[in-house]
Amino acid sequence: MNAVEHQAHVRQISQERYIQAPIEAVYDYVTQPDRWHEWHPTSLSADTGTSGSLPAGQRFTEMIDLLGVRVPMSYRVQIAEPPREFKTVFTSLAVDGCIHYYLQSRGSGTLFTRVLSYETELKLNTLEARMVELSNQAMDQLKQRLESS
Repeated sequence: MNAVEHQAHVRQISQERYIQAPIEAVYDYVTQPDRWHEWHPTSLSADTGTSGSLPAGQRFTEMIDLLGVRVPMSYRVQIAEPPREFKTVFTSLAVDGCIHYYLQSRGSGTLFTRVLSYETELKLNTLEARMVELSNQAMDQLKQRLESS
């Protein structure tokens, strides 16, 4: 085997939704990882040690369900610029990467973009398709939750 076969490839999933809610409300909600389980199907729970939107530098942990396996994740908030941008980097035994949120006011609502960049050495053919599917589901549930509140 050559070294190339052992390298992880960075993959990126970028999705956006128009959410009929004020930008501040969207930012406040999506930057509370202990509430991610309310809208993201892979999130089981998160422990931030605080309440409310997280500031840059804050560390937290999350338990996710990765294709039926419980995986503990460690995070650090890199960017927290309310109400426009939020980025957190994560690491675990299975996958590393970052989640980046971009928010823009659009009329009385918000254009919300979520970019998941990740790399893994797991050789799972179904992983990428499943991640896209779960991200779509998460974005739809987020939109529904924020528009009905």
